[in-house]
Amino acid sequence: MRIAAFPKGDLEQLVVRRTKSVFDWIDEARTLGVDGLELHTGFFWSTDPDYVDRVGEACAAAGFQTPMMCAAPDFTHPDPQVRAREIDRHAEYMRITARLGGPGAACRVLSGQAHPQVPVELGVRWAAEAIQALLPLAAELDITLALENHYKATGWAYPELAQRPQPFHALVDSITDRVHFGVQYDPSNALVAGVDSAEFLLTVVDRVVTMQASDRYLAPGTTLADLRQADGTIGYSPALRHGVIGRGLNDYDRIFSILVEAGYDGWISIEDGVNGLDELRASVEFLCAARDTWFGGSTAVRVRTHESARATAQRTAHREGNSVTW
Repeated sequence: MRIAAFPKGDLEQLVVRRTKSVFDWIDEARTLGVDGLELHTGFFWSTDPDYVDRVGEACAAAGFQTPMMCAAPDFTHPDPQVRAREIDRHAEYMRITARLGGPGAACRVLSGQAHPQVPVELGVRWAAEAIQALLPLAAELDITLALENHYKATGWAYPELAQRPQPFHALVDSITDRVHFGVQYDPSNALVAGVDSAEFLLTVVDRVVTMQASDRYLAPGTTLADLRQADGTIGYSPALRHGVIGRGLNDYDRIFSILVEAGYDGWISIEDGVNGLDELRASVEFLCAARDTWFGGSTAVRVRTHESARATAQRTAHREGNSVTW
């Protein structure tokens, strides 16, 4: 298992106000002791190849791999022209993912926003069509599209359409490709969706290709029942706070046991730092200890179900006399 870091607490500065550059973040991250950095599309203030290469060179010079790209496509927008532009834009970020992360890197996908005028079933269909349209490029680049169980992206007006388990599972199940598509599991977002994070993992663990790790804890005097909304979700209530991984509501012992049993020994990216770099550093320490306890100190990147899918696809192509480009 390898550990990456993602500066959740700095997104306003890095992405929205642009008062802090990705190069500043890379320098800060040197002190964390992680193996890689999860990048965000908003870190790229330019997508010019020279700028992209500068980011990659800075990461490499600091000793970081770049295995994951955090992207937020809105494939459920009611305007078909907007959806088409979102597909084109995501393709650009997929190419950046491959340029910096190389074969096997993961580029996050989402369903899109829960636009009030778009029925959930229709939104799931549109999202599936968009992802299917991008899979040939994913195969060409040999990267993986990783669908995250997600709440709401920076700059979005509405939460995720496939936030709840039912539409999320419907979207995952509609895409049969297990080589260049999988799930990016986020335990805290399962809590926000109103479900137990470990129980949710059990339902998707065979499709998990990457993971984000964070934690949440309740403000004193608050219960999850107090925060539950009419649709069963929790949402981003001020009473549900970010905190150091392993000290909150997620049962990480159970989560890690499920992952290990399923053969997951891949990337885990820490989504923390909302309360400062010291908390992010404490979360790194927790994951380093967990790596020793649960993963035997392994720094491999191996996901048994994903490797099995690739091997099956290669055997099938060989039997049918087809070449495999990845």
